[in-house]
Amino acid sequence: MNADAAGEWKRRALTNLYNERPSWLVHLHQQLDRAVLDAYGLPNDISDDTLLAALLNVNLSREPAK
Repeated sequence: MNADAAGEWKRRALTNLYNERPSWLVHLHQQLDRAVLDAYGLPNDISDDTLLAALLNVNLSREPAK
């Protein structure tokens, strides 16, 4: 890879993209968040603590029997 290509590759890295937070990416994340909440039957206005507790309960309920 030549120096120009390496520089372009670094510029396009996911970290840089997330740091820039373009509106299209924010919008896609919001859609994804809503879809996941809907899939789990959770409200869109759920707090982070309640969400984490709900997801932990889902994971624990799927734990194989020992």
